[in-house]
Amino acid sequence: MSEPQLSYEQARAELASVVERLEAGGGTLEDSLALWERGEQLADICQRWLDGARARLEAARAAREES
Repeated sequence: MSEPQLSYEQARAELASVVERLEAGGGTLEDSLALWERGEQLADICQRWLDGARARLEAARAAREES
């Protein structure tokens, strides 16, 4: 099952919602575990976006230094 590509902003907003729901509590253990797992997925998506942005910045800096 392939998930559509989320933007960084979409993943961050959904992650914030997941955290809010977990902090509110009141759900079943199974619901909480599912939310936690989704939060982990979203955190990974955000980290990949940030890693990609960092790599692009480093490449741009390196290219500028070479010129």
